[in-house]
Amino acid sequence: MAIDGVIILDSAGRPIVQSGFRSSASAYPLLHIEALNEALNNAPKPEDVDPVLYVSGLNVDTPCASCHAKVGDMRILCPISGEVDPLYAFAFMQTFVDILREYFGYISAETLKENFDTVYQLLEETLDAGGHPLTTSTNTLRDIVLPPSLLNKVLSVAGVPGLATPLVGPQPFASPIPWRKAGVRYNNNEIYFDVAETLEAIVNKNGTPASSHVWGRVDSNCKLSGTPDLLLTLSNSQYLTDCSFHPCVRLQRWARDKTLSFVPPDGRFKLMEYRFSPTSASTMNQLAVPLSMRANVSIEEHGGTLDLSFTSRLTSRTMEGVVVELYLGEGASGASCTASHNASWSFEPRSLSLRWELKSVAPSATYTLRGTFASTAKTPRPARSFRVRFDIMQHCFSALKIDQLKLTGELYKPYKGMRPRSSGDIEWRW
Repeated sequence: MAIDGVIILDSAGRPIVQSGFRSSASAYPLLHIEALNEALNNAPKPEDVDPVLYVSGLNVDTPCASCHAKVGDMRILCPISGEVDPLYAFAFMQTFVDILREYFGYISAETLKENFDTVYQLLEETLDAGGHPLTTSTNTLRDIVLPPSLLNKVLSVAGVPGLATPLVGPQPFASPIPWRKAGVRYNNNEIYFDVAETLEAIVNKNGTPASSHVWGRVDSNCKLSGTPDLLLTLSNSQYLTDCSFHPCVRLQRWARDKTLSFVPPDGRFKLMEYRFSPTSASTMNQLAVPLSMRANVSIEEHGGTLDLSFTSRLTSRTMEGVVVELYLGEGASGASCTASHNASWSFEPRSLSLRWELKSVAPSATYTLRGTFASTAKTPRPARSFRVRFDIMQHCFSALKIDQLKLTGELYKPYKGMRPRSSGDIEWRW
Protein backbone atom coordinates (compact mmCIF):
# COMPACT_ATOMS: atom_id res chain seq x y z
CA MET A 1 0.00 0.00 0.00
CA ALA A 2 1.25 3.49 -0.86
CA ILE A 3 0.03 7.08 -0.83
CA ASP A 4 0.30 9.14 -4.02
CA GLY A 5 0.95 12.44 -2.25
CA VAL A 6 -0.31 15.15 0.09
CA ILE A 7 -1.94 18.49 -0.79
CA ILE A 8 -2.89 21.26 1.66
CA LEU A 9 -5.61 23.66 0.45
CA ASP A 10 -6.55 27.06 1.88
CA SER A 11 -10.11 28.14 2.72
CA ALA A 12 -10.73 29.09 -0.95
CA GLY A 13 -9.66 25.66 -2.22
CA ARG A 14 -6.31 26.81 -3.61
CA PRO A 15 -3.23 24.63 -3.00
CA ILE A 16 -0.72 26.02 -0.50
CA VAL A 17 1.81 23.20 -0.55
CA GLN A 18 1.99 19.70 -1.97
CA SER A 19 4.42 16.81 -1.95
CA GLY A 20 6.07 15.27 -4.99
CA PHE A 21 3.63 12.84 -6.60
CA ARG A 22 4.52 9.34 -7.72
CA SER A 23 2.29 9.68 -10.78
CA SER A 24 3.97 10.98 -13.94
CA ALA A 25 0.86 12.90 -15.04
CA SER A 26 1.19 16.56 -14.06
CA ALA A 27 -2.61 16.96 -14.07
CA TYR A 28 -3.07 14.18 -11.51
CA PRO A 29 -3.12 16.40 -8.37
CA LEU A 30 -5.18 19.06 -10.18
CA LEU A 31 -7.95 16.56 -10.91
CA HIS A 32 -8.18 15.66 -7.21
CA ILE A 33 -8.26 19.32 -6.17
CA GLU A 34 -11.01 20.03 -8.72
CA ALA A 35 -13.03 17.01 -7.61
CA LEU A 36 -12.94 18.12 -3.98
CA ASN A 37 -13.80 21.77 -4.72
CA GLU A 38 -16.69 20.72 -6.96
CA ALA A 39 -18.07 18.41 -4.27
CA LEU A 40 -17.84 21.17 -1.64
CA ASN A 41 -19.57 23.69 -3.91
CA ASN A 42 -22.44 21.33 -4.76
CA ALA A 43 -23.06 20.13 -1.20
CA PRO A 44 -25.65 21.94 0.99
CA LYS A 45 -23.14 21.82 3.88
CA PRO A 46 -19.41 21.07 3.82
CA GLU A 47 -20.01 18.36 6.42
CA ASP A 48 -22.21 16.46 3.92
CA VAL A 49 -19.28 15.72 1.58
CA ASP A 50 -18.05 12.13 1.72
CA PRO A 51 -14.51 12.01 3.18
CA VAL A 52 -13.51 9.65 0.36
CA LEU A 53 -14.30 10.88 -3.18
CA TYR A 54 -13.97 8.85 -6.38
CA VAL A 55 -11.95 10.70 -9.04
CA SER A 56 -12.48 9.93 -12.73
CA GLY A 57 -10.98 11.32 -15.91
CA LEU A 58 -7.55 9.72 -15.78
CA ASN A 59 -6.35 7.42 -18.53
CA VAL A 60 -5.30 4.70 -16.16
CA ASP A 61 -6.69 1.29 -15.35
CA THR A 62 -6.43 1.66 -11.57
CA PRO A 63 -9.22 3.42 -9.64
CA CYS A 64 -8.39 6.68 -7.87
CA ALA A 65 -9.87 8.39 -4.84
CA SER A 66 -9.31 11.51 -2.75
CA CYS A 67 -9.19 11.26 1.04
CA HIS A 68 -9.64 14.66 2.66
CA ALA A 69 -10.10 16.14 6.13
CA LYS A 70 -10.72 19.62 7.49
CA VAL A 71 -7.92 21.23 9.53
CA GLY A 72 -8.94 24.62 10.91
CA ASP A 73 -9.85 26.78 7.91
CA MET A 74 -7.93 24.52 5.52
CA ARG A 75 -8.29 21.09 3.92
CA ILE A 76 -5.64 18.39 3.73
CA LEU A 77 -6.04 16.14 0.70
CA CYS A 78 -4.43 12.74 0.15
CA PRO A 79 -4.94 11.09 -3.29
CA ILE A 80 -4.70 7.30 -3.42
CA SER A 81 -4.89 4.80 -6.27
CA GLY A 82 -5.07 1.05 -6.63
CA GLU A 83 -5.71 -1.29 -3.73
CA VAL A 84 -5.07 1.17 -0.90
CA ASP A 85 -7.11 1.25 2.31
CA PRO A 86 -8.40 4.83 2.85
CA LEU A 87 -7.75 4.45 6.58
CA TYR A 88 -4.06 4.18 5.71
CA ALA A 89 -4.23 7.67 4.17
CA PHE A 90 -6.30 9.13 7.00
CA ALA A 91 -3.85 7.79 9.60
CA PHE A 92 -0.94 9.45 7.80
CA MET A 93 -2.84 12.75 7.41
CA GLN A 94 -3.61 12.84 11.13
CA THR A 95 0.03 12.07 11.95
CA PHE A 96 1.27 14.82 9.64
CA VAL A 97 -1.17 17.33 11.15
CA ASP A 98 0.08 16.40 14.63
CA ILE A 99 3.66 17.00 13.44
CA LEU A 100 2.71 20.44 12.08
CA ARG A 101 1.05 21.35 15.39
CA GLU A 102 4.16 20.20 17.25
CA TYR A 103 6.33 22.45 15.08
CA PHE A 104 4.12 25.54 14.66
CA GLY A 105 1.52 25.34 17.44
CA TYR A 106 -1.47 26.87 15.66
CA ILE A 107 -1.92 25.77 12.04
CA SER A 108 -3.24 28.24 9.47
CA ALA A 109 -2.60 29.15 5.84
CA GLU A 110 -0.50 32.12 6.94
CA THR A 111 1.61 29.95 9.25
CA LEU A 112 2.34 27.44 6.48
CA LYS A 113 3.23 30.19 4.01
CA GLU A 114 5.59 31.86 6.49
CA ASN A 115 7.35 28.54 7.13
CA PHE A 116 7.26 27.22 3.58
CA ASP A 117 10.74 25.69 3.67
CA THR A 118 10.11 23.86 6.95
CA VAL A 119 6.82 22.39 5.71
CA TYR A 120 8.46 21.11 2.53
CA GLN A 121 11.30 19.53 4.49
CA LEU A 122 8.77 17.80 6.76
CA LEU A 123 6.93 16.44 3.71
CA GLU A 124 10.17 15.07 2.29
CA GLU A 125 11.15 13.39 5.56
CA THR A 126 7.74 11.94 6.48
CA LEU A 127 6.77 10.51 3.06
CA ASP A 128 9.32 8.79 0.83
CA ALA A 129 9.38 8.71 -2.97
CA GLY A 130 7.43 5.45 -3.01
CA GLY A 131 4.52 6.91 -1.08
CA HIS A 132 5.27 5.16 2.22
CA PRO A 133 5.49 6.94 5.61
CA LEU A 134 9.11 7.31 6.61
CA THR A 135 10.04 9.30 9.74
CA THR A 136 7.03 10.36 11.82
CA SER A 137 8.56 10.71 15.29
CA THR A 138 8.90 14.38 16.22
CA ASN A 139 11.91 13.64 18.42
CA THR A 140 13.78 12.27 15.41
CA LEU A 141 12.45 14.93 13.04
CA ARG A 142 13.73 17.76 15.26
CA ASP A 143 17.29 16.49 14.70
CA ILE A 144 16.75 16.52 10.92
CA VAL A 145 14.43 19.51 10.36
CA LEU A 146 15.08 22.40 12.72
CA PRO A 147 11.95 23.98 14.20
CA PRO A 148 11.42 27.54 12.93
CA SER A 149 12.73 30.37 15.09
CA LEU A 150 13.43 34.06 14.65
CA LEU A 151 17.19 33.47 14.91
CA ASN A 152 17.13 30.83 12.17
CA LYS A 153 15.17 33.13 9.84
CA VAL A 154 17.43 36.15 10.45
CA LEU A 155 20.63 34.16 9.90
CA SER A 156 19.22 32.49 6.79
CA VAL A 157 18.28 35.87 5.29
CA ALA A 158 21.76 37.17 6.14
CA GLY A 159 23.27 34.33 4.13
CA VAL A 160 24.84 32.41 7.03
CA PRO A 161 22.42 29.50 7.59
CA GLY A 162 25.20 27.37 9.03
CA LEU A 163 25.29 29.52 12.16
CA ALA A 164 21.65 28.75 12.84
CA THR A 165 22.36 25.05 13.33
CA PRO A 166 23.84 23.67 16.53
CA LEU A 167 27.57 23.05 16.31
CA VAL A 168 27.58 20.22 18.81
CA GLY A 169 25.10 17.57 19.76
CA PRO A 170 23.95 14.11 18.75
CA GLN A 171 23.61 13.38 15.06
CA PRO A 172 20.27 12.25 13.59
CA PHE A 173 19.55 8.53 14.12
CA ALA A 174 22.45 8.33 16.61
CA SER A 175 20.19 6.71 19.20
CA PRO A 176 19.34 2.98 18.88
CA ILE A 177 15.83 3.86 20.13
CA PRO A 178 13.91 5.65 17.33
CA TRP A 179 11.70 7.76 19.59
CA ARG A 180 14.38 8.92 22.04
CA LYS A 181 17.40 11.15 21.50
CA ALA A 182 20.86 10.14 22.64
CA GLY A 183 22.69 12.06 25.34
CA VAL A 184 19.70 13.82 26.93
CA ARG A 185 20.60 15.62 30.18
CA TYR A 186 18.46 17.57 32.69
CA ASN A 187 19.31 19.25 35.98
CA ASN A 188 15.94 18.23 37.45
CA ASN A 189 14.66 14.80 36.42
CA GLU A 190 10.86 14.79 36.36
CA ILE A 191 7.97 13.31 34.41
CA TYR A 192 4.34 14.44 34.39
CA PHE A 193 1.16 12.70 33.24
CA ASP A 194 -2.02 14.49 32.15
CA VAL A 195 -5.17 12.34 32.19
CA ALA A 196 -8.00 13.73 30.05
CA GLU A 197 -11.34 11.86 30.00
CA THR A 198 -14.56 12.58 28.13
CA LEU A 199 -17.97 11.23 29.12
CA GLU A 200 -20.31 10.70 26.16
CA ALA A 201 -23.84 9.75 27.17
CA ILE A 202 -27.47 9.66 26.09
CA VAL A 203 -29.95 10.12 28.94
CA ASN A 204 -33.67 9.37 28.74
CA LYS A 205 -36.24 11.90 29.94
CA ASN A 206 -36.60 10.00 33.23
CA GLY A 207 -32.91 10.58 34.00
CA THR A 208 -31.74 7.04 33.22
CA PRO A 209 -28.63 6.72 31.01
CA ALA A 210 -29.43 4.81 27.82
CA SER A 211 -25.79 4.82 26.76
CA SER A 212 -22.65 6.14 28.43
CA HIS A 213 -18.99 5.75 27.61
CA VAL A 214 -15.81 7.29 29.00
CA TRP A 215 -12.93 7.82 26.58
CA GLY A 216 -9.57 8.84 27.95
CA ARG A 217 -5.99 9.57 27.05
CA VAL A 218 -2.75 9.94 28.98
CA ASP A 219 -0.34 12.63 27.77
CA SER A 220 3.15 12.78 29.21
CA ASN A 221 5.87 15.41 29.48
CA CYS A 222 9.19 13.65 30.09
CA LYS A 223 12.29 15.49 31.30
CA LEU A 224 14.52 12.58 32.29
CA SER A 225 18.25 12.25 31.65
CA GLY A 226 19.92 9.37 29.87
CA THR A 227 17.91 6.33 28.79
CA PRO A 228 15.48 5.54 31.62
CA ASP A 229 13.40 2.37 31.59
CA LEU A 230 10.11 2.99 33.40
CA LEU A 231 7.53 0.65 34.93
CA LEU A 232 4.28 2.53 35.64
CA THR A 233 1.53 0.93 37.71
CA LEU A 234 -1.91 2.62 37.61
CA SER A 235 -4.91 2.11 39.84
CA ASN A 236 -8.05 0.73 38.15
CA SER A 237 -5.99 -0.26 35.09
CA GLN A 238 -7.92 -3.54 34.91
CA TYR A 239 -10.98 -1.53 33.79
CA LEU A 240 -9.23 0.07 30.79
CA THR A 241 -10.21 -1.50 27.45
CA ASP A 242 -9.78 -0.74 23.73
CA CYS A 243 -6.34 0.66 24.51
CA SER A 244 -3.89 2.08 21.99
CA PHE A 245 -0.32 2.92 22.95
CA HIS A 246 2.72 4.86 21.92
CA PRO A 247 5.25 2.57 20.15
CA CYS A 248 7.49 2.76 23.23
CA VAL A 249 5.07 0.68 25.36
CA ARG A 250 5.80 -3.05 25.64
CA LEU A 251 2.49 -4.69 24.75
CA GLN A 252 3.27 -8.11 26.24
CA ARG A 253 3.78 -6.61 29.70
CA TRP A 254 0.45 -4.76 29.51
CA ALA A 255 -1.36 -7.92 28.36
CA ARG A 256 0.15 -9.89 31.23
CA ASP A 257 -0.35 -7.66 34.27
CA LYS A 258 -1.83 -4.31 33.07
CA THR A 259 1.34 -2.33 33.80
CA LEU A 260 3.09 0.09 31.45
CA SER A 261 6.72 -0.76 30.74
CA PHE A 262 8.48 1.67 28.38
CA VAL A 263 11.49 3.82 27.57
CA PRO A 264 9.84 7.25 27.18
CA PRO A 265 10.50 9.74 24.40
CA ASP A 266 12.01 13.07 25.39
CA GLY A 267 9.48 15.87 25.82
CA ARG A 268 5.73 15.71 25.23
CA PHE A 269 4.05 12.63 23.80
CA LYS A 270 0.76 10.70 23.95
CA LEU A 271 1.35 7.62 26.08
CA MET A 272 -2.00 5.84 25.59
CA GLU A 273 -5.69 6.13 24.76
CA TYR A 274 -8.38 3.95 26.30
CA ARG A 275 -12.04 3.36 27.12
CA PHE A 276 -13.03 3.08 30.76
CA SER A 277 -15.38 0.12 31.21
CA PRO A 278 -16.03 -0.93 34.83
CA THR A 279 -17.68 -4.28 35.40
CA SER A 280 -20.67 -2.61 37.07
CA ALA A 281 -21.50 -0.69 33.88
CA SER A 282 -23.62 -3.32 32.17
CA THR A 283 -26.26 -2.76 29.52
CA MET A 284 -28.88 -2.05 32.18
CA ASN A 285 -26.56 -0.21 34.55
CA GLN A 286 -24.62 2.46 32.67
CA LEU A 287 -22.01 4.81 34.07
CA ALA A 288 -23.49 7.50 36.30
CA VAL A 289 -23.90 11.00 34.86
CA PRO A 290 -22.71 13.78 37.23
CA LEU A 291 -25.73 16.03 36.64
CA SER A 292 -29.50 16.03 36.65
CA MET A 293 -31.91 18.01 34.46
CA ARG A 294 -35.61 18.65 34.65
CA ALA A 295 -37.07 19.97 31.40
CA ASN A 296 -40.63 21.09 30.74
CA VAL A 297 -41.08 22.21 27.13
CA SER A 298 -44.54 22.95 25.75
CA ILE A 299 -45.21 23.63 22.07
CA GLU A 300 -47.74 26.30 21.14
CA GLU A 301 -48.78 28.02 17.94
CA HIS A 302 -45.79 29.99 16.53
CA GLY A 303 -43.71 29.35 19.63
CA GLY A 304 -43.54 27.66 22.98
CA THR A 305 -42.45 27.88 26.60
CA LEU A 306 -39.68 26.15 28.51
CA ASP A 307 -38.75 25.62 32.15
CA LEU A 308 -35.33 24.07 32.79
CA SER A 309 -33.44 23.21 35.95
CA PHE A 310 -29.83 22.02 36.10
CA THR A 311 -28.43 20.30 39.22
CA SER A 312 -24.91 19.08 39.86
CA ARG A 313 -24.59 15.65 41.43
CA LEU A 314 -20.98 16.23 42.41
CA THR A 315 -20.26 16.67 46.11
CA SER A 316 -16.74 18.09 46.10
CA ARG A 317 -15.92 19.33 42.58
CA THR A 318 -17.12 22.37 40.64
CA MET A 319 -18.34 22.09 37.08
CA GLU A 320 -16.91 24.72 34.76
CA GLY A 321 -17.90 25.96 31.32
CA VAL A 322 -21.35 24.34 31.37
CA VAL A 323 -23.25 24.90 28.10
CA VAL A 324 -26.82 23.70 27.48
CA GLU A 325 -28.11 23.98 23.90
CA LEU A 326 -31.53 23.31 22.37
CA TYR A 327 -32.20 23.40 18.64
CA LEU A 328 -35.52 25.26 18.23
CA GLY A 329 -36.29 23.99 14.73
CA GLU A 330 -36.75 25.56 11.31
CA GLY A 331 -38.37 28.97 11.47
CA ALA A 332 -37.18 29.86 14.99
CA SER A 333 -36.96 33.66 15.20
CA GLY A 334 -36.07 34.51 18.79
CA ALA A 335 -36.40 33.82 22.50
CA SER A 336 -36.95 35.63 25.79
CA CYS A 337 -35.64 33.98 28.95
CA THR A 338 -34.70 34.59 32.57
CA ALA A 339 -31.76 32.75 34.12
CA SER A 340 -30.93 32.38 37.79
CA HIS A 341 -27.56 33.12 39.44
CA ASN A 342 -26.76 35.78 36.81
CA ALA A 343 -26.12 33.09 34.20
CA SER A 344 -26.19 34.10 30.53
CA TRP A 345 -28.35 32.87 27.67
CA SER A 346 -28.53 33.72 23.97
CA PHE A 347 -30.37 32.86 20.79
CA GLU A 348 -28.11 32.09 17.85
CA PRO A 349 -29.84 32.89 14.54
CA ARG A 350 -27.34 30.94 12.42
CA SER A 351 -27.83 27.64 14.23
CA LEU A 352 -31.41 28.40 15.37
CA SER A 353 -30.44 27.29 18.87
CA LEU A 354 -31.01 28.50 22.40
CA ARG A 355 -27.75 28.55 24.36
CA TRP A 356 -27.57 28.62 28.18
CA GLU A 357 -24.09 29.18 29.66
CA LEU A 358 -23.03 28.59 33.27
CA LYS A 359 -19.45 29.62 34.01
CA SER A 360 -19.27 27.49 37.16
CA VAL A 361 -21.72 25.21 38.96
CA ALA A 362 -21.03 24.63 42.64
CA PRO A 363 -21.38 21.10 44.08
CA SER A 364 -25.04 20.08 44.52
CA ALA A 365 -26.21 23.52 43.29
CA THR A 366 -29.34 24.03 41.14
CA TYR A 367 -29.74 26.58 38.35
CA THR A 368 -32.92 27.43 36.43
CA LEU A 369 -33.87 28.93 33.06
CA ARG A 370 -37.41 29.96 32.18
CA GLY A 371 -38.75 31.69 29.10
CA THR A 372 -40.47 31.54 25.74
CA PHE A 373 -39.39 31.21 22.13
CA ALA A 374 -41.00 32.35 18.89
CA SER A 375 -41.14 30.76 15.46
CA THR A 376 -42.49 31.62 12.03
CA ALA A 377 -43.70 28.02 11.72
CA LYS A 378 -47.25 27.46 12.90
CA THR A 379 -46.23 24.24 14.67
CA PRO A 380 -42.59 24.50 15.79
CA ARG A 381 -40.55 21.31 15.89
CA PRO A 382 -37.63 21.77 18.31
CA ALA A 383 -35.15 18.98 18.92
CA ARG A 384 -36.28 16.33 21.39
CA SER A 385 -33.05 16.54 23.36
CA PHE A 386 -30.66 19.05 24.91
CA ARG A 387 -26.92 18.97 24.36
CA VAL A 388 -24.99 19.48 27.59
CA ARG A 389 -21.23 20.08 27.70
CA PHE A 390 -19.07 20.72 30.77
CA ASP A 391 -15.55 20.50 32.23
CA ILE A 392 -14.40 19.25 35.64
CA MET A 393 -10.86 20.08 36.68
CA GLN A 394 -8.81 17.80 38.96
CA HIS A 395 -11.24 14.94 38.40
CA CYS A 396 -11.42 11.82 36.25
CA PHE A 397 -14.30 9.36 35.99
CA SER A 398 -12.04 6.31 36.14
CA ALA A 399 -10.25 7.49 39.34
CA LEU A 400 -6.97 6.71 37.58
CA LYS A 401 -3.91 7.35 39.79
CA ILE A 402 -0.23 6.44 39.92
CA ASP A 403 0.33 3.53 42.27
CA GLN A 404 4.04 3.16 41.56
CA LEU A 405 6.73 4.34 39.17
CA LYS A 406 9.96 2.35 39.01
CA LEU A 407 13.04 3.47 37.07
CA THR A 408 15.90 1.26 35.95
CA GLY A 409 18.93 1.98 33.82
CA GLU A 410 19.77 5.25 35.61
CA LEU A 411 20.84 6.11 39.17
CA TYR A 412 18.57 9.08 39.96
CA LYS A 413 15.06 9.03 41.43
CA PRO A 414 12.61 11.01 39.28
CA TYR A 415 9.88 13.34 40.47
CA LYS A 416 6.48 12.29 39.14
CA GLY A 417 3.11 13.99 38.97
CA MET A 418 -0.37 13.34 37.57
CA ARG A 419 -3.06 15.90 36.74
CA PRO A 420 -6.59 14.71 35.87
CA ARG A 421 -9.18 16.62 33.84
CA SER A 422 -12.64 15.57 32.66
CA SER A 423 -15.24 16.83 30.24
CA GLY A 424 -18.70 15.74 29.19
CA ASP A 425 -20.85 15.73 26.07
CA ILE A 426 -24.35 14.53 26.94
CA GLU A 427 -27.60 14.27 25.02
CA TRP A 428 -30.46 14.76 27.51
CA ARG A 429 -33.88 13.87 26.11
CA TRP A 430 -37.10 15.52 27.24
